[in-house]
Amino acid sequence: MTRTSLTLAKVQAFLLGLFLVVPGMWAQDLPVPANPRDTFTMEGEVELLTEENLDSLLNLWYVNRSLETAVDDYQPGADTLVPDFSDSVYLARLAEIPSVVDLTYNRIVKNYINVYTHNRREQMRIMLGLSDYYFPMFEEVFDLYGVPYELKYLSVIESALNPRAVSRVGAVGAWQFMYSTGKYYGLTINSLVDERRDPLAASHAAARFLADLYRMYHDWTLALAAYNCGPGNVNKAIRRSGGKRNFWDIYYYLPRETRGYVPAFIAATYSMTYFEDHLLSKTPLTLPLYTDTMLVHEPVHLKQVAEVLNLPIGQLRDLNPQYRQDVVPGTSKMAYAIRIPRDQTAAFIDLQDSIFAYKDSVFFDPGKMVATPQHYSSSYQVDLPSDTYDKLYYTVRSGDNVGFVADWYDVRESDLRYWNNINRNLIKVDQKLLIYKPKGGSERYKNLDSMSFAEKQAFAGR
Repeated sequence: MTRTSLTLAKVQAFLLGLFLVVPGMWAQDLPVPANPRDTFTMEGEVELLTEENLDSLLNLWYVNRSLETAVDDYQPGADTLVPDFSDSVYLARLAEIPSVVDLTYNRIVKNYINVYTHNRREQMRIMLGLSDYYFPMFEEVFDLYGVPYELKYLSVIESALNPRAVSRVGAVGAWQFMYSTGKYYGLTINSLVDERRDPLAASHAAARFLADLYRMYHDWTLALAAYNCGPGNVNKAIRRSGGKRNFWDIYYYLPRETRGYVPAFIAATYSMTYFEDHLLSKTPLTLPLYTDTMLVHEPVHLKQVAEVLNLPIGQLRDLNPQYRQDVVPGTSKMAYAIRIPRDQTAAFIDLQDSIFAYKDSVFFDPGKMVATPQHYSSSYQVDLPSDTYDKLYYTVRSGDNVGFVADWYDVRESDLRYWNNINRNLIKVDQKLLIYKPKGGSERYKNLDSMSFAEKQAFAGR
């Protein structure tokens, strides 16, 4: 057996062995009624299957804030003016959408389109606003794994683009991963961090999961069904249908919720594409479209970042929903990323010392560290190219601190800490600090190590 086939076999065994794999999955396999159409009330069930996830979206801080401050151009009385279209129009529009996924149109899909474009217009407007932030992120990740871009609309029916959404069976995040599936695909899940809530990390896991399902069925529609109810239920439906491998042929052999899953996906794809034709507009949201990530190597509380940078703590939490207790548990061995608005990147770099020190005794109980010896600096130091940089050494004296030394040598505090593996600005007397200066610019700093404190201050112009 080749390495590739062995890997795929392991993936298949794992997926088939899961009892609850993904979001919204029913714990039991529902039998097919003798006359399934007599037991399926389409309009009521379609509304029921979408209402819970769409309403959960309103828990997001930036959604609530945007609804308070936005100028709303939607008039409730105008619902009677919402246009209806003939089946031929829906058919033609779906055919024009670039998609490798089969976008079939029928009465079931039409009912879901009506839910999005008629019954749940306000939630739809909010999701359209959120899509400007989330969809570029999803598309970039899907491009890495060769997953069709249009599968980004799965997040609409999974979570209504709410990264904190939790289903009734315990699936979490925008892509609604169960614990076991999330761990299998490499997501960190512990008391402080749940990467199922991280839109970027969870998108990588979702793309890999969808790619694995496609390799099992060689059909994206069946892969979507398996994403919802698990490969085991899809395989049962195929067997009970006599080996048919078309979603609509096995439709009534699938669990009830999965029957609506693919039609809802097709309807969401249509509605998010042709929303303007249905007189839908995007709710203007305050979520920043341009963000950056900063790696931290020591613990920091989101409130420390928010208060020093003067950012709303609710917005910062929604940019970093994976931190369950607002604590970013960075260590020297494991860095964690904080996502902030891009226009705050320079401020974070300049004020990072202040951020880590701000109310640190309030956010991190110093009593927990009383019995632990303090760690100053390890023997490890960075080695930059000798043909580009000169090495200088400075011996720490009583009264010195990282800020002083960086100021005297005209280097950044963050660089000085990085070069010498300094943790939380802790240095000790007689410690040798390594400083790098570009070739040709180090001569004037060579005597600093022998100067008095007053002379060093005068040298720095203080």
